[in-house]
Amino acid sequence: MPTVSVVIPTYNRVKVLSRAVRSVLNQDYQDFEIIVVDDGSTDNTEELVSSFGEPRIKYVRHEKNRGPAAARNTGIGCAKGKYVAFQDSDDEWFPQKLSRQVRVFETAAERVGVVYTGFWRIRDSSRKYEPRKREKLEGDIHKELLKGNFLGTPTVLVKKECFESAGFFDEKLLHLEDWEAWLRISTRYEFRLLDEGLVVSFEMADSASRNLLTLIEAHEYILEKHHEMFRVHPNIHAEEQYWIGNLCCQWGDSVKGRHYFRKSLKTIPLNPKYATVFLVSFLGPKAYRRARGLVERTIRRGN
Repeated sequence: MPTVSVVIPTYNRVKVLSRAVRSVLNQDYQDFEIIVVDDGSTDNTEELVSSFGEPRIKYVRHEKNRGPAAARNTGIGCAKGKYVAFQDSDDEWFPQKLSRQVRVFETAAERVGVVYTGFWRIRDSSRKYEPRKREKLEGDIHKELLKGNFLGTPTVLVKKECFESAGFFDEKLLHLEDWEAWLRISTRYEFRLLDEGLVVSFEMADSASRNLLTLIEAHEYILEKHHEMFRVHPNIHAEEQYWIGNLCCQWGDSVKGRHYFRKSLKTIPLNPKYATVFLVSFLGPKAYRRARGLVERTIRRGN
């Protein structure tokens, strides 16, 4: 039985999938299986996977595209390892990633359920290291996760029992499904960070993270599903409401944006940022996009 199961969901990514698979096969830790979940691709993904001739690779196919959450869940269901890792079909691991994470688990307390690493985010011509400095990155990080996701899915190594205890990925989500899962897992387990850039994450032009509408819908769904989680932290709750309003205004739906700004002001009355963006939203989407950054910078300097 392998110690680690590596799940790679993919959908019409045959041009970059080879790089992702090879970066797993090139690990200096070799006690793993690879589960490639083809989420209804119409290219020659199956032929590419077969061309590796690697008995540790298992190919599983969805007959129709069901989304990344469903693909990862299929992989978890097939996994035989004690730990589950996730590689995205367009990303790349450094050779030491798995060995260093397994080593952390070998000496970690039983309550540690996730070991994650830093990563390099490549977007267009920019290169940025994540996670940026936050209040708390290890241990009980539930409150910090409520402020936003800073765990790249290809960076995590998760005890399989975490999913059995807290539940699998929510298949209703087309975006932020990883953040929602970490929120649930973080109520039951502690997290450890290897603060090294052991993953390169390439954001493609058609990446789901660039689809603003699905991003808005995901934030709304998560806020409603986990309302009680957010409600006990009013400042975080208000900031999430503000962020949804901001996304709506950027999308062009100023009416809906103002609805969420009102919610922010109801949660934290007289907050100058929320009050100001509420007023700026009446200027229209283009003016809003130009003015919002100036508003936030001005308020930060004033604090």
